Amino acid sequence: MTIIGIIGAGEVGSQLARAVITHGHQVVIANSRGPETLASLIDELGPSARAATAAGAAEAGELVIIAVPLMLVNNMPTAQLAGKIVLDTNNYVPWRDGAYPAVYSGEKTEHELRQEQPPTSKVAKAFTHIQAPRLFHLARPAGTPGRHALSVSSDHPEAVDRVTELYDELGFDTVDNSPLDQAWRTAPGQPAWNAHLGQTREELAANIAHAEPR
Repeated sequence: MTIIGIIGAGEVGSQLARAVITHGHQVVIANSRGPETLASLIDELGPSARAATAAGAAEAGELVIIAVPLMLVNNMPTAQLAGKIVLDTNNYVPWRDGAYPAVYSGEKTEHELRQEQPPTSKVAKAFTHIQAPRLFHLARPAGTPGRHALSVSSDHPEAVDRVTELYDELGFDTVDNSPLDQAWRTAPGQPAWNAHLGQTREELAANIAHAEPR
């Protein structure tokens, strides 16, 4: 059992909470409006979940998932994330997030920027090319023919290993698309993104290889 901190209680954060609780983990989850606004979600998730502030979720989590968009001005609890493996589920969407010059120009990926904000954390891009409801629909036991695969990108091998373990536990194979400067290969519009409804490890690896800079 692991205590997993989740910052963000929207569709992605809440569905990841449901998924990891199903596999025996505990969750400490936060949103931007305060723990008291998460009462109904906590009631649904049950005794394995509790609400906290973002700093509280980061402090409690042995592993921390960030399920909110990147902000250029850091709004994450850097001190509480120090030294921890941090899963970044964000996809940069210009119409929502605004103009991030370094990302838009291709100089850096949004996940490299995320890594710069909590510099001593071990950031991994994870769960970015699967729709949240399909965390349950596409999951299959290890060894199942045609098992769906997800990618991970990180500058830290131990973060890749931890995400690979979590993917397998939740029902997915893994393709390592490291380091973080390669994370663009599974971004919206790329072949791996467009095939998110079903791709094996071999198909995902091929789709990553066929990605083109935009």
